[in-house]
Amino acid sequence: MINYQKELEKIINNLETIPSLLLHSCCAPCSTYVIAYLSSYFKITIFYYNSNITDEEEYQIRLKEQIRFIKQYQVKYPVSFIEGDYQPDKYNNLVKGLEKEKEGGTRCYKCYSLRLEETAKYASLNTFDYFGTTLTISPYKRADIINEIGHRLETKYKVKFLYSDFKKNNGYLKSIELAKKYELYRQDFCGCDYSKKP
Repeated sequence: MINYQKELEKIINNLETIPSLLLHSCCAPCSTYVIAYLSSYFKITIFYYNSNITDEEEYQIRLKEQIRFIKQYQVKYPVSFIEGDYQPDKYNNLVKGLEKEKEGGTRCYKCYSLRLEETAKYASLNTFDYFGTTLTISPYKRADIINEIGHRLETKYKVKFLYSDFKKNNGYLKSIELAKKYELYRQDFCGCDYSKKP
């Protein structure tokens, strides 16, 4: 099995300049450690594209918290922010027929693909050096699947994918500590109606 944290370290160790990175973020808490870690090596633009969040009020809360964290957190290289289109119908149509799937299964993989594809497309059109995602910080999401999707999209859109497994080296625990320190809103479900606790 590939150690994607080691792959990330290899990329970082071979950098000769400070490249631009379009980083898909699912929410502020998950982005905390990732921004803290990567902002010394990349010029980051956070791409907030999360059409899986089916409740617009929830979407707006997470959006505002993401912007607030970026403004408050001190980094070596400034972090920019872009909001992608909010398209819950696109997500719902994509997962039609998979409503009863277990959390963490095929429905989720389609969701990762949707969000990563939008990121890769935007990165390619706007000449970013890399694209990546904060999704691998979660212990509930499979880094191997996310990185395989990223690899496929790297080839399709001709923009480098930043391989990662941010939960390694206590990344997830560090993200919780940072979220507490900045008093960030922490949701108890991923985003879609199906991920809500019964």
